[in-house]
Amino acid sequence: MNFDTIRYEIHGPAAVITLHRPERMNAFTHEMKDEVIAALDIADADDAVRAIIFTGHGDAFCAGADLSTGMETFNLVSQAKAEGELDDSDPRWRDSGGVMNLRIWNCIKPVIGAVHGPAVGIGATMLLPMDFRLASTAAKFAFPFAKRGIAWDGCASWFLPRIVGMPTAMDWGLTGRTFKADEALEKGLVSAMHAPDALMGAALAIADEFAKSTAPVSVAVMRQMAWRMLGAASPMEAHRIESKAILHAGMSPDAGEGVMAFLEKRPAKFPMKPSSDLPPWYPFWDEEGY
Repeated sequence: MNFDTIRYEIHGPAAVITLHRPERMNAFTHEMKDEVIAALDIADADDAVRAIIFTGHGDAFCAGADLSTGMETFNLVSQAKAEGELDDSDPRWRDSGGVMNLRIWNCIKPVIGAVHGPAVGIGATMLLPMDFRLASTAAKFAFPFAKRGIAWDGCASWFLPRIVGMPTAMDWGLTGRTFKADEALEKGLVSAMHAPDALMGAALAIADEFAKSTAPVSVAVMRQMAWRMLGAASPMEAHRIESKAILHAGMSPDAGEGVMAFLEKRPAKFPMKPSSDLPPWYPFWDEEGY
């Protein structure tokens, strides 16, 4: 499939999504949101893809929302007024970054962010629902919404405090200041920092590890279990889901293969596929409407 604002390529077991608007430092647009979602649909449906890697073309990861339309960038009111009274609950006015990030959150494949340069605004918030966030020593980050007179996007007010804690989220969010990769590493926004020429190799190595040693259905299920339990009221909710997971997985061909591979001291060849073999209790949540 051909895209205009991104590139989609297969590198071994990884689908690599490259934000590709070099003339605008990969700045985010509604079209980019649609194309990222379409690419994620392709990757999730392809059982040969074991992980999804996001990166950016050129020197930047993503410079944030495209501000080339000036004051009209975030001003949808004029359109609403032309059509009558503004209804702010109408799904037409949903935050595009949030729509995209919810799709990343719902992936059945692990998602890796490889940030090699500036990641600003939605370029930073789009990293938050990813499972692994790696940075090069040249990376910089900013959540500059307060400096633009707007507010969080990309569901960042839910994700960011859970990842780095409330004090750091308030620091980065309310000041809007730019910070470098070493601070992002120290505060837990990224899990590792690499030299620029080693960053993509590190991301691909994570995808290779999934492909060599893990069951794709187990990874898909466990990914969602961990994310969804962030909002659980008590550990009993996790216990209920884990009990179902262990029960059904224990009867599966993957479990049989995993045990025999361990006993026979050989690599496992898991037969089950996320496209067709997710357990009957999955999804275990009710998808919320807007």
